[in-house]
Amino acid sequence: MTINTWFAKLQWLVCGLLLCACGGGSGTVAPTGRSEAPEPTPQELQCQSQGWAREVVTSTGLQRLVLWKAPAAWSRGAIVIMHGGGGSHTNFCVANVDSIAAQVRFTEMALAQGFAVFLLDSSDQVSDNEGRICGKVWDDEVRARTNLDLPFIEDLLRRVIPAKRPLAGRSEVFVTGHSSGGYMAVRAASRFPELVTAFAPVSSGDPYGWFRDCTRRPGDRINVAGVGFDNETRRQIVEPGACEAVSYPNEKAWDGAPSAPKPVFRQFHHLQDGINDRSCVAKVRAQLLARGYPQEPPFMLDGGSRSVDAHSWLDEYSAPLLAFFSSRLR
Repeated sequence: MTINTWFAKLQWLVCGLLLCACGGGSGTVAPTGRSEAPEPTPQELQCQSQGWAREVVTSTGLQRLVLWKAPAAWSRGAIVIMHGGGGSHTNFCVANVDSIAAQVRFTEMALAQGFAVFLLDSSDQVSDNEGRICGKVWDDEVRARTNLDLPFIEDLLRRVIPAKRPLAGRSEVFVTGHSSGGYMAVRAASRFPELVTAFAPVSSGDPYGWFRDCTRRPGDRINVAGVGFDNETRRQIVEPGACEAVSYPNEKAWDGAPSAPKPVFRQFHHLQDGINDRSCVAKVRAQLLARGYPQEPPFMLDGGSRSVDAHSWLDEYSAPLLAFFSSRLR
């Protein structure tokens, strides 16, 4: 992927330092402390003008946003997509900068193939273990407090999607997400295995084996703060080998009953990812396999030097990811 302007390149560099996997400038901060539904953003209005419907879901005291679109017949079920940290659900339906165009092409391809697509927006209320606000990221870490996103996702899976599905539509539900959204995809699939047919984390790692320190640092963007660390090594996950360990005594307890049937997964990543190190991708794969999740072999790209660009959602992922979901139709 080529980022065409020095400003966009700078945005991606900042995103790499913050582990935010930003959506290229169209991310928005959800209103704080408001009980009523927020007004649509300019990006949401752009998506709506292209046929995306807006849904507001009340969950854990917050008004959560979903954009969805579907063909007349859901011939291949539904895909739930979670954006990267610092981004927005609109990153998958409108590309105002080149750096998120591949995400929009993915949803267009999915719709053309007969999938319904549901785009979830993160809140801006996630806090770390010391109560510092992390900003526009998914609540993808295991903490003592109530998780902000799992109830929202459960409501979507149990109520919203079935209510939208046409009578003849297929009932399979697939989950994917990029970076922070990929971490959250693993949380969702392991928490609700009976509701997820298959899942595909993209450029992400182990949500049960990492933590954020959301201390605001110089250069942090307004809507994202902090960095991520591996639980075992205490190293930032941007570092080469950050998640390599001989054992995992600090792995948090996984969601879901051990005896529950497990959905199949396939990972998508670039070996030269300079934001979420390859060792962190390998770690979550090992953890999933140890808990009985079946896998399709990971889709891995390589080439070039280690970089921020290699963390992007890449066009090369789209066709094989959709083929993986299509292969799991019951």
